[in-house]
Amino acid sequence: MPTPHPIDTPRLRERVQTALDEDLAHQREVLDELGEQVAHLVDEVAALLTGGKRLRAAFLYWGYRALGGTDSPALIRAASSMELFQAAALLHDDVMDDSDLRRGRPTAHRTFAASHHQHAWAGESDRFGHAAAILAGNLCLTWCDSTFSTSGLPPHEIASARVEFDNMRTQLMGGQYLDVLDAAQGWEGLSYDERLDRCRSVIRYKSGKYSVEQPLLIGARAAGAGPDTLTGLSAYGLALGEAFQIRDDVLGVYGDPQTTGKPAGDDLREGKRTVLVAHALGLGSAEDTATLLGLLGRPDLDDEQVAVCRDLLERVGAVRATEEMITAAAQQALAALDQTTGLTDEGRSALVELVAISTARST
Repeated sequence: MPTPHPIDTPRLRERVQTALDEDLAHQREVLDELGEQVAHLVDEVAALLTGGKRLRAAFLYWGYRALGGTDSPALIRAASSMELFQAAALLHDDVMDDSDLRRGRPTAHRTFAASHHQHAWAGESDRFGHAAAILAGNLCLTWCDSTFSTSGLPPHEIASARVEFDNMRTQLMGGQYLDVLDAAQGWEGLSYDERLDRCRSVIRYKSGKYSVEQPLLIGARAAGAGPDTLTGLSAYGLALGEAFQIRDDVLGVYGDPQTTGKPAGDDLREGKRTVLVAHALGLGSAEDTATLLGLLGRPDLDDEQVAVCRDLLERVGAVRATEEMITAAAQQALAALDQTTGLTDEGRSALVELVAISTARST
């Protein structure tokens, strides 16, 4: 008998979407007295929150269930707070990366800028778009907190998880800064290993922890996990978070735009210093390095130049080395889970399945 799907079987996508829709309807009422124009902020958040894999919600949900906690509307609402947190991160990240598309539609700052231009308002359209998107992200941070705090889980469970919840929100901002700092400082003069270390540090604090480890621990702490169980789940979450983000970086270069929602090679145009790039610079010749650095970060990179970068990354062994890192991290996560005590059989099975889902080559 196949293992039940850890997202589809409890209808997580559907139920989380319903919880988010209900919360956004409430927030619209709160903002009503400011006038119709403010509704545009909520519209952009609602568009961003429609669909998605719901992995972060799934990790909180199964962290709770794996410790014997029962399914409930309160648990679903608590899990949905992770999607609001991610929305905040995406809104801010798109501004910092000056991205054009997110999930197949214009990013929020582009939409706000287009509205400004269309109405011929005063000032610069791009500046207005950036400001509006940042404010939308700030709203998501506020709503994430209120949704979790008022989810309906027992007060003692909320209190048990609160430290982890607060650490997550603080550390993500630090991770975002590390990413900005790494781009500003550059990699000149760094060794192969130092570049990889920089990548892994940014991965851990900008994405990996808030995508896997911290939602998982929030759910587990709420359900009363003991120190040994938390240590095991943390090891699982950190390893899987790294594998998840490295996979996302590979998809940013090789993924199908119909699946990723972003143009093919967009990460190359943005000049992201990823594990793929670190491996290429370490494994390629001086000529390869010059070619890659000459194309990386060019906003006008065309499809032919993207193909040149892709071919180079494969030819020098960067793709193979990156895939090996993903496999090793996924195996490390499974090994840590195998050593973790105190989990229900159903929860353990779900967490095993989430390793494959989080590192799939086509998601």
